[in-house]
Amino acid sequence: MKGVRGVRGVKGRTAGARAVHTARMADQERDAPDRGFRHKPTLYGELVLLRPVVADDVTALTPMFLDARTKRLTGSHAADAHDEARARAWYGTRAGQDGRLDLAVVERATGQVVGEAVLNAWDADNQSCNFRIALVPTAHGRGLGTEATRLLVGHGFGRLGLHRIALEVYAFNPRARRVYEKAGFVAEGVLRDALLWEGERVDAVVMSILAPEWRARA
Repeated sequence: MKGVRGVRGVKGRTAGARAVHTARMADQERDAPDRGFRHKPTLYGELVLLRPVVADDVTALTPMFLDARTKRLTGSHAADAHDEARARAWYGTRAGQDGRLDLAVVERATGQVVGEAVLNAWDADNQSCNFRIALVPTAHGRGLGTEATRLLVGHGFGRLGLHRIALEVYAFNPRARRVYEKAGFVAEGVLRDALLWEGERVDAVVMSILAPEWRARA
């Protein structure tokens, strides 16, 4: 907006000069961070691409919803049982959400949807949000989650203007914690007994990464 006021305050500027100034302003807007989640991008890596989720992705994601191990590692209780119609309605509305970003993880070698990566719980005032990722059982152990995490975190800092991205990982999921550490997340605290799973109380580790830390790794 400062640039707009400046144009109005300068008298006698030629049409050519105004055109040059307008073009420069357009370039600056293209290069400036996106300050919201309305734009749903497609992000490209070597192993995966991330693109906006759609209702039809539910079919490919169903093994993730039904997998007992995934339910345990994400703390999904019986009350969270999979309902295909409800899931399709949920994923079908993600494109219209301007406070979160839900992207499908697509394996480039096969073109198959193998998971989802999400930025949510956006706090615009403090330039922070939450991150989560989940993959179908057959997609683990091949570097897909690691690359998807880096792609979305990089987008959060580089295009969305975020300062802090945080997550929680349960103590009985050390593999996920290693993935997050590879991407630069740092453990910053413990939520004691955060989950009750089959009679066992489990801690959740809070992890985060800050924009300066991400830039230092680039």
